[in-house]
Amino acid sequence: MAGDLLVINAEGPETRVALIEKGQLSELYIERRRERGIVGNIYKGRVKRVLPGMQAAFVDIGVEKAAFLYVGDVRGSPEDWKALFSDSDESESKPKKRQSSNAKIEDLVKEGQEILLQVAKGPIGTKGARCTSYVSLPGRNLVFMPTVDHVGISRRISSEKERKRLRTIVDSMRPEGAGFIVRTVADGVSEKELQSDMEFLIKLWNSILKKNGTAKAPSPLYNDLDLLLRSVRDLFTSEVDKLIVDSKSEYERLMKFVSAFMPDFGGKIELYDEREPIFDGYGIESEIDRALERKVNMRSGGSLVIDQGEALTAIDVNTGKFVGKRSLEETITKTNLEACKEVADQLRLRNIGGMIIVDFIDMDREANREKVMRAFEEALKLDKAKANVTKISELGLVEMTRKRTRESLGRMLTESCPYCEGKGYIKSKTTVCYELLRQLRREGGTHREDYIVVSVHPEIADILITIESQYIEELEKRLQKRIIIEAKKHFHLEKFEIHGRTHAGHNPDDHEPEETKP
Repeated sequence: MAGDLLVINAEGPETRVALIEKGQLSELYIERRRERGIVGNIYKGRVKRVLPGMQAAFVDIGVEKAAFLYVGDVRGSPEDWKALFSDSDESESKPKKRQSSNAKIEDLVKEGQEILLQVAKGPIGTKGARCTSYVSLPGRNLVFMPTVDHVGISRRISSEKERKRLRTIVDSMRPEGAGFIVRTVADGVSEKELQSDMEFLIKLWNSILKKNGTAKAPSPLYNDLDLLLRSVRDLFTSEVDKLIVDSKSEYERLMKFVSAFMPDFGGKIELYDEREPIFDGYGIESEIDRALERKVNMRSGGSLVIDQGEALTAIDVNTGKFVGKRSLEETITKTNLEACKEVADQLRLRNIGGMIIVDFIDMDREANREKVMRAFEEALKLDKAKANVTKISELGLVEMTRKRTRESLGRMLTESCPYCEGKGYIKSKTTVCYELLRQLRREGGTHREDYIVVSVHPEIADILITIESQYIEELEKRLQKRIIIEAKKHFHLEKFEIHGRTHAGHNPDDHEPEETKP
């Protein structure tokens, strides 16, 4: 079976990286040059406001929206910050542990205070970035945590023998009090490679501390790699058979980066030079369009309906055309089992985070509910984003959270419909007509002019002068005034205006006099 594939479209004003696993688009990353993300960047910020009621603070880091700093993400006391801001080359000062649950934000930071922060979550919607003082610097094989005394091993490294080997190596080489996380790609790498990675990250941290000593807040101290190089660092694993990129200049930049940090991977990189756009050639463009649809069809004939709201995302599982062969319970269970993988795949591809409710089809048997739950938990294991899942209820509902660090694919590639303003619906033409007639009845008598002019969308005007013409005539008798219907092409379907006029002439802006009732 063919291995994974990394396809990079970098020839335009944005960089798009697609990870294809077993022939299927699994993850998609997009970075626009004018809108480069800030997750992973490190800043010297200044505290703007301390909010004891929220146990948080707003910090100016020099970007459009103030960053949010929660009490649990603050390292130590003001005295500890002085130690952190030392411009010493020594990286062996002992870091403090994370704040206990009874720590108070007002005791840890003060308005006007300068602090070093890293962006943990980028701005999402109307919210600013979320920051932390617990810095982490990712390398190829290791993640350096200069402020946390801890060694962790990726849970994807399953061999207990290998986990023990890696832990022993890292533990023996790390500076006292500093921490490291061993990444999945470190499985099987030599001690020399780990040491090289560790030394590079420690030097990087020391350079950040030096820069912090002279920088004025707010200012950036370190920018994470751009998407192209970040993807190579994080996604270009031994499981990837080939990386293919469509830009010659970016291909050359990739080769330099790989030769310096990943020399064994250089032979896997190719330059795409076909006439057909690279994402079209690999069938990725159509998959992106599918990932923006509300409805996702499954192979069996069942489907998912995905509704992403501000507070949570609801995913509804439907049997659709799938009728099964034996019993209804068996049909439902098979549909739910297929949906387990599809839901996990869609969450990963669309990068949906936050609170999620999955509404599986109701199953009568407890054994079937447990079977579906096990399948769902297994499907989620492929996802790099951390997820917390509750047990399936008798109604088939699963509540879960998925870690969110950036905008979802839908939010990044789409914007609210200017017509319905993001509601997803508008009032029916009949509803608008009746609202208008009630308003006309309500305020018609307040106009002293001889004529009442009703300005509406052309489709509403058509209903008023045809279907509702009799009621219009009754209103004219009741109000003792003539009612003129004016069609306005530029009006929103739900918009209407009622005003008086002393004569029956047409407005020169109106271009549809045949829809005007004198």
